[in-house]
Amino acid sequence: MLNKYPLWKYLLLLAAVMVGIIYSLPNLYPDDPAVQISGSTASIKVDLLAVDRAKEALTKAGIAFKSAELLDKLPKSGLIRLADTETQLKAKEAVAQALGKNYVVALNLAPTTPEWLANLGASPMKLGLDLRGGVHFLMQVDMETSLNKRMDDTVAQIKDQLRKEKMRYSRVQKLPQGVIVNFAAEETQDNAYSLLKTEFRDFLVETKEDGSAYQVELTLTSSAEKTMLDYAISQNLTSIRNRINLLGVAEPVVQRQGASRIVIQIPGIQDAAAAKRVIGRAANLEFRLVDWEHPNFTGSRAPAGSEFLPFKEGGDVLLKKSIIVTGDRVVGARSNYDENGRPQVNIDLDSRGGTMMHRTTLKHIKDRMAVVFIELKPETKTVVENGKRVTKTVMIQTKEVINVATIQSALGNSFRITGLDSPAEASELSLLLRAGALAAPMYFVEERTVGPSLGQENIEAGLSSLVLGFALVMVFMIAYYRVFGLFANIALTVNMLLLVAIMSMIPGATLSLPGMAGIVLTVGMAVDANVLIFSRIKEELKEGATGQAAIHAGFDRAFVTILDANITTLLVALILFIFGSGPVKGFSVTLSIGILTSMFTAIVGTRALVNLAYGGKPHKTVKL
Repeated sequence: MLNKYPLWKYLLLLAAVMVGIIYSLPNLYPDDPAVQISGSTASIKVDLLAVDRAKEALTKAGIAFKSAELLDKLPKSGLIRLADTETQLKAKEAVAQALGKNYVVALNLAPTTPEWLANLGASPMKLGLDLRGGVHFLMQVDMETSLNKRMDDTVAQIKDQLRKEKMRYSRVQKLPQGVIVNFAAEETQDNAYSLLKTEFRDFLVETKEDGSAYQVELTLTSSAEKTMLDYAISQNLTSIRNRINLLGVAEPVVQRQGASRIVIQIPGIQDAAAAKRVIGRAANLEFRLVDWEHPNFTGSRAPAGSEFLPFKEGGDVLLKKSIIVTGDRVVGARSNYDENGRPQVNIDLDSRGGTMMHRTTLKHIKDRMAVVFIELKPETKTVVENGKRVTKTVMIQTKEVINVATIQSALGNSFRITGLDSPAEASELSLLLRAGALAAPMYFVEERTVGPSLGQENIEAGLSSLVLGFALVMVFMIAYYRVFGLFANIALTVNMLLLVAIMSMIPGATLSLPGMAGIVLTVGMAVDANVLIFSRIKEELKEGATGQAAIHAGFDRAFVTILDANITTLLVALILFIFGSGPVKGFSVTLSIGILTSMFTAIVGTRALVNLAYGGKPHKTVKL
């Protein structure tokens, strides 16, 4: 019989509608502004006592809160729900001051989805940075500084190798992407060439002559340079993710952009200054011995093998240039207080670092050891290149001795750093050491802060445009197609339910403002298929076909046109997703999902409603 669906098709449609309703429902429950409490280290646990202290601090400050709870998810954390974002900012300051530096107090958004929906795995759509609020950073990896450091390390390694093999050289000169070693004898040059070519496989090794000097030149290969860049980007991505996780921020986006840039998006955070300070700080430590050979040196020029570095408490300290161990060997760091109540950082080294520390300190008991804090800071300078003045960002390295202590006994894997100015400095230093050093320094080239009020305005504007477009389409369909227009409107509503449900179910899907634009466009496209079908049915009725035949022909003959139109649009959306980035991808995702759901509801859903109304009733009049 014409226009009659089997029972299983109706059941399939009913199941799809139920899934759409259930998984789109959480979007009716907006997130609460919240303050999340977590331990600054893995050893510090958040318990009910900490939550109670936070509640007392809020009560004393006169800050109202909805609820305070201890989350069972590991690692345990406390969550305090608040009424609005303005109260949220005040609550963060009060709780942070009450709990001290052993806890990380971060801004967050807490879901309000009912438990029965959460048990079904239903959750609201993730909102992008433009809707939820937060910070956006674009960072440039400074490979020039990293490459310069690589050449310094290579020079030191070459000298060590040549000394080990007892090959005398007259000079080792560093180049931007290589090293030149001068020898007095040709025989030594040949032997060094064989040695360096074997030991330094990342370099192109060549022999040259410059007057009476015999040279071996090492040039970093392009493949090694690319590998070095990829490693630096990969290591920096890992370090930044670790730092953001230690800040207690949920759902950050950290990804590579282009050859040497990193994009960081942190939704839901309003403290951009703290995030920026921790994320981009290129800090490290060096442990070095105070020059024991010249304890009372008063000259202005440091002896060979030593150098003067400024001491944070004033004056200079004469240190040996050789480094015992660096912060790269640190596997654990936590801030607390010493026996006098002053801030300190407890350090744990890996096995190699512990061995190096023990070996050196065993030989220098009663000598003094210094902790050098090294930081790379970006500085904008105007330089002349090719006869033109250009502005460049260069990394300036600063070194400062933060602690000098006498070695009382041989040290191992664990020890402590004192002499820090404040608990905040100790906490930040321990965070940086735990998260890992950056393989290459970075600096900010773009920074945007999106406040929660702007996000709310965007949401309201997007929803208003969506509701207005939805209403106008429904009015038009009812006015022009009457009963068939009602069927199209029901299918359109189901289409929106399915679209929202799928966006909520996909783990990586994020709704942004361009994504809202894609949904608005989908509303118009969703009824486009019905317009084609209904127009075709009208034509069939005008040509004298019966109602049942006109309906059957309308759906069947319009199908190919609908399929062609939607496939071409879907292909464009896929291309936008593959080659686009950020907002373009957000638009393409909602558009692609909308195309698929609209085809399903317009072709299958609308026909099911029409079949229920007209199917199996050959003499019923069809009016369009």
